[in-house]
Amino acid sequence: MIRDTGANIEVAQETAHHSLLREMFDVAIRAVSAELVLPGRLPDAVPGKTLVLGVGKAGAEMARVAGHHMTGRIEGIVLTRYGHGRPPEEMPPGFTLLEAGHPLPDARGLQATCLIVEAVRALGEDDQLLMLVSGGTSALLTMPAPSISLADKQEITSALLRCGASISELNCVRTHLSAIKGGRLALAAAPARVVTLAFSDIPGDDPALVGSGPTVADRTKLADARRILELYGISVPEHVAAALRDPANETPFASADALARSVTRVVARSRNALEAAGELARSAGYQPVYLGDDLQADAGDLGTIHAALALHHAGKGGRFALLSGGETTVVVRNQEGRGGRNGEYLLSLACGLDGARGIYALAADTDGIDGTEDNAGAIITPSTLTRAGGIGVSAGQAIRNNQSYEFFRALDDLIITGPTRTNVNDIRIVLIDR
Repeated sequence: MIRDTGANIEVAQETAHHSLLREMFDVAIRAVSAELVLPGRLPDAVPGKTLVLGVGKAGAEMARVAGHHMTGRIEGIVLTRYGHGRPPEEMPPGFTLLEAGHPLPDARGLQATCLIVEAVRALGEDDQLLMLVSGGTSALLTMPAPSISLADKQEITSALLRCGASISELNCVRTHLSAIKGGRLALAAAPARVVTLAFSDIPGDDPALVGSGPTVADRTKLADARRILELYGISVPEHVAAALRDPANETPFASADALARSVTRVVARSRNALEAAGELARSAGYQPVYLGDDLQADAGDLGTIHAALALHHAGKGGRFALLSGGETTVVVRNQEGRGGRNGEYLLSLACGLDGARGIYALAADTDGIDGTEDNAGAIITPSTLTRAGGIGVSAGQAIRNNQSYEFFRALDDLIITGPTRTNVNDIRIVLIDR
């Protein structure tokens, strides 16, 4: 009889936990899919036509589902990130699919936005605009304010991303440099009815911040945008500074007729995904521990904190699943670095755990893209640092050089899903099995 060695048992345990983490992530994604979420929440038909506008990384799937479930006269336009669309034959008849740049806006996005605004302005009193908005809309739906160029928007967006600004800070600045965000698209649709259904990728699920709220009243002001740029030491050309001082660029008041009469609902959020993953964990014998669905912090700092929490729970014995959502930030120290916030979080978590037995973790973005690479995130196990050392790879160096992608690719621990066509931000799962 061949007996299992300790090494064989450890490998089997890592394989089993790796599979459970992936299954939990897949279940979480399913829980916030348009196919599951949208039917039953779509508006009724109107005497005229409904223009379905699906924008963001979930835009194509949201529009596809809406078009196949709604009645009445329907037209549709989709604007999504390159590679996140659907084959034309899968879209409803009369729907136009457009793709553009993300996270930086590009000329294709500007052209597509002009087409969208033209279609929205053509709506009449008997018509309806169904705005299906999801993460990515802020970059995709781009129409700079007067005197602001696309190059200005690109440069400022890039600077804010590099310095670790939060998504709410980034969207505040983008909104006040835009001619379409912060409720202005709803004004363009008047007198048509406006219904907005949002997949929230924003900690706290404020619909005004999802995609910078093209059809939702904004609560930030020009002064807030100026303060954010000052906070991060970002200097802008004088014509941009002048635009941020110009009262004409202030977003419309919530009392404006088109905004006061519009209907807005958040229909998918991080909490839904986390609860689905937690139920699977419970069925597998783990006690779910929810750390919050709206966490915002530096990725490395949060990894260190969660390592301490994991070790604390490990000391109790038993089986736990620590679940959290939200969006961390990364300060870019190496312009040539490859990776994203989930990879940086996991590197920090692995260093904090230092190979502690029985602790496994996954961190990934629900849209399938962590940063700018082709992975959604990655997985760590108790052997992560040992295996890395065996092939001459350093977690500490990967953190310093923003090279989480290369680190986890070398260990074959990347999670690659391709576009998931949903987006409720990051999911982090730490399994503790003592």
